[in-house]
Amino acid sequence: MPESIPAEVREQLASLAKESQLDVLGGRVRRSSSRFCLGVEHGDYNGTELFGVGTDRFIWLAYKPNDSGRVRLKSANFPEDGLIDFPVDQPPAPGEAPDSWARFPYGVSYILGREGHKLTGGFDAVLYGNIPGGGMSRSASLALNLIETFLECSGIEGVTGMPVVELAKAVENDYIGSPCGNLDQIMIYFAKAGMGTHYKPSDGSIDHVPLPETAEEFRLVSLDTGTVRPGLEKSTYKIRAQECAEMATLCRERFGIQTLGDVKTEEQYQAIRDAFNDAKPNLVKRLKYIYEAQQRFDTMLDAWRRGDLTTVGQVFRQDGYGLRDDYEISGPELEAMCEIARTVPGVLGERMLGGGDKGASGAIVKPGAVDALRAAVNEQYPERCPEFAGKQNVHSCSVVDGLTLCEGLD
Repeated sequence: MPESIPAEVREQLASLAKESQLDVLGGRVRRSSSRFCLGVEHGDYNGTELFGVGTDRFIWLAYKPNDSGRVRLKSANFPEDGLIDFPVDQPPAPGEAPDSWARFPYGVSYILGREGHKLTGGFDAVLYGNIPGGGMSRSASLALNLIETFLECSGIEGVTGMPVVELAKAVENDYIGSPCGNLDQIMIYFAKAGMGTHYKPSDGSIDHVPLPETAEEFRLVSLDTGTVRPGLEKSTYKIRAQECAEMATLCRERFGIQTLGDVKTEEQYQAIRDAFNDAKPNLVKRLKYIYEAQQRFDTMLDAWRRGDLTTVGQVFRQDGYGLRDDYEISGPELEAMCEIARTVPGVLGERMLGGGDKGASGAIVKPGAVDALRAAVNEQYPERCPEFAGKQNVHSCSVVDGLTLCEGLD
């Protein structure tokens, strides 16, 4: 049985399709998840192992092939951008598209064509999402959803697994201009309900790690600050990626180390720190976060396998301090959420999520503490961040599949 769609989402999609004169009734609905990274945040472009889960903040895309050879789609989240309408195989060139969400369908068309996939099938589509505007990988979710839809509507089969991840990354890197790694795409594409996804860059392997039946009960909670981060190409993320690339070059030339993720021993770290701390203290701080987060990674993963969510939460919190103090990529609203969460009994750990600056923080919480956390946020956050008063949201997340076909609209 296909997954059902919440009634309010169904109504939103159906209403948008009707008012936009888009024919999606009798078609399909593809749902793509958000993600919650448990380690190593910002490790993907630094060569570390990764671990995370899919979470139930979604993008729903209702679509149906048409015979016009054109892509016609509209977003309920960005009505001001109007109807996006273009030949399926003739998107604007990179840099020519306006700065809007439309760059994603354009980018998917461009990258698929560049990689030799002949796009012939147009489609009508409407979409709606409730993923926060930063921290839980809205852009990766959208790119993956669109890639699967473009491929299906053109009858292209056999494109699965890491090639889809790389296509989604290329959309952001080569068309949008965002310097993202592949963490978000991996954690969404491979997500399975009730399991964590473990990625090893050394061999490209994906392992799904279940929680034991004896695991402590917990909730993953999104603490949406109500802020929206500009694209990664306009954020602190881009600066950090450049700094890490510079540091990796220094380490390669001096020590033969290829990526910051290759710095795994205390001896290596101390030697690099001694060599560069005087001249490049900020770069050493970036390495410090990556190195220490890697030291905690195995502890976190072993704790997950045992169902010890208290330890998982402690590592999550320590990573948050490192992201704030050493990687320096958090933001005032994100940290306000974390500071509020730390005052609530039953919160096991908290930190910023995702690219940084704006968006959402996250917390690992005992089930009985979710209501108290929500109450604390709703009371204290408007006082701490009055500019965003009333825009905050607390969402208790489940661990879900990443990409799912749902029942269509009728």
